[in-house]
Amino acid sequence: MDRIRVTGGRRLKGEIPISGAKNAALPLMAAALLSEGALTLSNVPNLADVVYMADVLRQLGVAVAWQMSGSDHVGGVLKLQSPRRSQSLATYDAVRKMRASFLVLGPLVARNREAMVSLPGGCAIGARPVDLHLKGLEAMGAEIELTGGYVFARAPNGLKGAAYEFPTVSVGATENLLMAASLAHGESVLKNAAREPEIGDLARCLVTMGAKISGIDSSTLVVEGVKELHGGQHAVLPDRIETGTYAIAAAISGGEIELTNTSLPLIGALVPLLRNAGAEIDSTAFGVTVVRNGHSMRATDATTEPFPGFPTDLQAQYMALMATADGESHIRETIFENRFMHVPELLRMGAEIRVEGDTAIVTGARKLKGAPVMATDLRASVSLVLAGLAAEGETVVNRVYHLDRGFERIEQKLKACGADIERLKE
Repeated sequence: MDRIRVTGGRRLKGEIPISGAKNAALPLMAAALLSEGALTLSNVPNLADVVYMADVLRQLGVAVAWQMSGSDHVGGVLKLQSPRRSQSLATYDAVRKMRASFLVLGPLVARNREAMVSLPGGCAIGARPVDLHLKGLEAMGAEIELTGGYVFARAPNGLKGAAYEFPTVSVGATENLLMAASLAHGESVLKNAAREPEIGDLARCLVTMGAKISGIDSSTLVVEGVKELHGGQHAVLPDRIETGTYAIAAAISGGEIELTNTSLPLIGALVPLLRNAGAEIDSTAFGVTVVRNGHSMRATDATTEPFPGFPTDLQAQYMALMATADGESHIRETIFENRFMHVPELLRMGAEIRVEGDTAIVTGARKLKGAPVMATDLRASVSLVLAGLAAEGETVVNRVYHLDRGFERIEQKLKACGADIERLKE
């Protein structure tokens, strides 16, 4: 099993190209099930999760052709061609590797009028029930049965448009129901829908395929179902979590980095936090620059919230930064109840953190110490790499297969900016 070794103390300086967003690519791939026409996606990141989703689609009968562009394997092109009638069974072996595989449920029920999909797996960061997905499909007329770890959904006469209000904001459920509603009979109104940029990206792709959607980027999506969709072409939007992670890397290392192929609005909630903590962050013609010259960072509180609030997927990285800042910060996690699993590993590196309920209280230390640490989930793994950039001595991050699920070529990108980092092959 691969490991990543980081020797801290290097001031990062240079340019990092931002890849396409994993969290946008996965639902876009599932959307290929909605049409017999070919869906071509560009700016697709070369990540383990994308490979997993491609495997799920192949099992369902989708032809998948993946062409990586350029010698650095950035910005791949995926061509997805669904058969006239795709398979309706997504097995446990196919779905267990990541939760996003569950996004095939809505498209399958909408187009095939039936689906049998395993309950999902993925990172162990707390309970993330799929009941909102199922209740929304039931509102559209689907018959739902849970049996043997599988969801069996039927709509013999097709799905019907419905008004459905999410009791809590759910990105995955919004995506699943948005795709299902595109082929439902009549109008669907999805209220309290998630507003993450990845959902807007999915909606725009569906529109290019012939869907009729209004209210894009708002909390109320109105979908007029159509008889069928056609193929299309769509570029995956830049990854806002990768953008935010490398912005924090610049701050934690006291560096100066330009992030290209991205934009400041994608990380809107992070920007004031970094500025209040003492980093300079601005838009450029090509993306975003982040600079921290010499001075120490200041402790700044943060609370995770649904978009446009501070994203839970940056919480672990931000905690690593606050562990090096002057003063005491409070980081409150409101999205997932078990997303502080990186805390014991940061403690091994000398961080001062105590957890009280949903809040981590971080007393900044001037210097972290390198240590062997263990990645527990995707975002926690990259927080340990960031901590290693600022630590004295050597940090070895174990179980980096988590990292490979969401960060494309992280060691090459950081090394190009001066980091002392390498992948250790087993």
